[in-house]
Amino acid sequence: MSATSESSAVSSSRVVEHPGHGESFTEHMISIDWTEGRGWSEARMTPLQELSVHPGMIGLHYGQVAYEGLKAHRRTDGSMGVWRPRDHALRFQRSCRRLAMPELPVETFVAAVDQLVLADESSLSGDPSHSIYLRPIMFGTDTSLMLRRSRNYRFLLMAFVAGGFFGDGIESVSVYASHTYSRAFPGGTGDVKIAGNYAPSFLAQREAEAAGCQQVLWLDAVERRYLEEMGGMNIFLVRGHGPQAQVVTPRLTGTLLPGITRDTILTLAERLGHQPVEERISLEQWRTECERGVMSEAFACGTAAVVTPVCTVVDRGTTWTIGDGKPGPVTLALRTALTDLHHGSAPDPDGWLHSPAGR
Repeated sequence: MSATSESSAVSSSRVVEHPGHGESFTEHMISIDWTEGRGWSEARMTPLQELSVHPGMIGLHYGQVAYEGLKAHRRTDGSMGVWRPRDHALRFQRSCRRLAMPELPVETFVAAVDQLVLADESSLSGDPSHSIYLRPIMFGTDTSLMLRRSRNYRFLLMAFVAGGFFGDGIESVSVYASHTYSRAFPGGTGDVKIAGNYAPSFLAQREAEAAGCQQVLWLDAVERRYLEEMGGMNIFLVRGHGPQAQVVTPRLTGTLLPGITRDTILTLAERLGHQPVEERISLEQWRTECERGVMSEAFACGTAAVVTPVCTVVDRGTTWTIGDGKPGPVTLALRTALTDLHHGSAPDPDGWLHSPAGR
């Protein structure tokens, strides 16, 4: 399903040279409506514009809001590539299913992404650290304050030009272990990407910033001992040194978001000769292994974070350093392997980098 356009021609966007992250929106958006009994409407591409919604909209009051985040990158030959859009489409379907919302077909999702990328790619500079970040979102649109699921929905796709999530360059970040708050619990919604997962994390993030850290490190909700993830990104640890090092990440237990980048890193680690490991690891074990010199590196990964080194942990007023406190060789090698794939400068046997249709 290709999007119809309300403009006679796609305008040439101004190149964004200093995008920051999250506020340099591109010029267009795509919308698709779902109505009970009729299903999905045709996709429409319009200029990016404000929405008019009723204050009694179900999605606003009861949180029927699911979303995704994926990126398009400039290849070394100047063309555009979208990173694993089908996998994001499938995860979006799972998030919508968890909220009793209709599932947008994968082909419709990918076609909308292609259309928007081709319309707004001229906003993207040639700086390889910049990308187009795409935000698909769907929400219930019924006007009703009855506590029920909506019978009508709207899917929107918008985008912004993105720089580094933590700023320019590859800087290490510090994390704050939260023992007071929990991000997710068994049987909840921690393994899907919905709006309601994020606002409750802001208070813990504020505490992290007050402690001089850039990110929260979430622990399990039951024992508050085991590593889960960071705010909006998965976490990896490196056990050992050199080519035989293990690349370790918390095992998926139903409370962690199964990150697309997480899945990619597990594959790339094995290709680089490392042993990818998914295990349940406690904060105490991580600290002990760091003090013994066994755990040599750590990093966060995600669509926004890419691969970002983690150097310091603040835990109940104590601070400890991972390795020598600098980005480690395994972390940097994985980051390079990932970004080379993003830009089409490395072999892509899995076909992860998607060429927008029509190009």
